[in-house]
Amino acid sequence: MCAKIYNMKTLFDKYKEFILYVVFGGMATIVSIISFNYFANILLIKELIANIFSWVVTVAFAYVTNKLYVFKTKAKDLKDLFREIISFFSARLLTLLIEEVILYVGIDYLHIDNMLVKLAAQVLVVLGNYVLSKLFIFKK
Repeated sequence: MCAKIYNMKTLFDKYKEFILYVVFGGMATIVSIISFNYFANILLIKELIANIFSWVVTVAFAYVTNKLYVFKTKAKDLKDLFREIISFFSARLLTLLIEEVILYVGIDYLHIDNMLVKLAAQVLVVLGNYVLSKLFIFKK
């Protein structure tokens, strides 16, 4: 029994950063989907504009959780903090563009339900954001 617990702890410690990213990435995905639904289906804002509003809310949430809980970076000074914030939001702009293309094609050309397209796009966005965060923004 103790060996199993030890192995699980060792495994968790080895993949802790990725596991936490999946947890907080999942939470960010929920924030994104709920806010997109609110803007697009309740306020009736055109999907591509609603997605940009949703992006702002989600990226702010993701920055705080990634910085504090996943990558646990400490800025040395204000300049370092601004570099990190600018890098984070800039990288997220790339995945926003990808998501906007997916939404445009899925909703306007293929006429798929906007929430289904949003959900599918989120899978690619979360994966892309992890790679960008790990390699370029929160590198140790």
